Amino acid sequence: GYIAEKRNELREFCSPSLECVDHLRFCRAKNIYIDFRHTETSKHIDRYREDILKPGDIGGHCKLNRDDLIKNGDHKSPLQSWFSELQFFTEINDTNSFNCDITITKPTIIIKLDSGYNMYHHFCDFINLYVTQHMNNMFSKDIQIILWDTSKNDYWSFFSTTWTAFTSNRLIHINEFEGKRVCFQNIAFSFLARMFYGFYYNMPLIPGCTQTSLFRSFQQYIVHRLRIPQLGPLKSNQIRITLLNRTTQYRQILNVNEIVQHLRNISTNENSEYLINVVDYNINMPFIDQLNITHNTDIFMGMHGAGLTHLLFLPDWAAIFEIHNCEDKDCYWDLARLRGVKYFTWENEAKVYPQDEGKHPTLGTPHKKFTNYAFDKYEFARIVRKMVKYVKEHAAYRSAKRMKYST
Repeated sequence: GYIAEKRNELREFCSPSLECVDHLRFCRAKNIYIDFRHTETSKHIDRYREDILKPGDIGGHCKLNRDDLIKNGDHKSPLQSWFSELQFFTEINDTNSFNCDITITKPTIIIKLDSGYNMYHHFCDFINLYVTQHMNNMFSKDIQIILWDTSKNDYWSFFSTTWTAFTSNRLIHINEFEGKRVCFQNIAFSFLARMFYGFYYNMPLIPGCTQTSLFRSFQQYIVHRLRIPQLGPLKSNQIRITLLNRTTQYRQILNVNEIVQHLRNISTNENSEYLINVVDYNINMPFIDQLNITHNTDIFMGMHGAGLTHLLFLPDWAAIFEIHNCEDKDCYWDLARLRGVKYFTWENEAKVYPQDEGKHPTLGTPHKKFTNYAFDKYEFARIVRKMVKYVKEHAAYRSAKRMKYST
């Protein structure tokens, strides 16, 4: 698998202190020194500066293979490699010469973050952090996580509850180290969110590939550590349907009330037993509450957007309905395949009614992501029926229901 492949890439770049995979996309080190006295994070707003460490600012007591180090700088980019931070790694002959102002003894992971405001991009951070834990066998929650952000800005994210699955300690921003020399006894430089052929951004999928064990174990890991219970399948045979209703400027469902009422009428008249929950996952609903709803959903549906990243936390038997992909057809289809949940999307463009052609807010060109849509309620219901049939026939659904109610 992916982790075994990366473990096979590991080799020493500075023996015995520093080892990395190809292109310096992940590294781990023992007893290294970083000098933050010249970083000037308090003066900058750029999160991804690549020049804050100069020759002599980072090193360890080891034998450096500089040629190999430089050769692996070909993926240099803030969210693709650690070359910018490690390119000046220096041999230090005597560990007593480190003159540390701070020594961190806890196992430590340093990570550079993508957007904390967008669930799709931020969970690229989290799943790569999870891969890093596997690489370094670092699953204790008594670890230190350090955010490599070269700006003075504090970290904030709507999804920050997720960090408690990884550590019981507070996050440290490197601006706290400004003006100090810091020694690390055991440190890993995390896999990053936008690596070439990484998880899951920039990851080409083999046709027919579905349900990677790594994505499933990531889901189980987060659900377990955040203590999110699975309350289904329901004994009543009701299928739990969650409709994510956007209240943002674009990609709203203009006739959402008509569609929901039509589905509820079908449930009553045909005894189809739909249990429909319309939600708006916005800043007013804690993320942990969102995850509880998502994990206890059999069919999750919503317009194209980062909120569909919730599909990562659906049960194994679930289905995802990207109501309209707005001509970005691969993004959540690929993510659903990686997670192993069944993907559906709108099939008949003659039965979808955009408010207008949509206009990109900066380019001014037509763009389907920047408008709102109405949908034919009968076509919508037809797709929902297909999804319900899929869920009820899924082996995992039947098995879970049998185990839950057999006694």
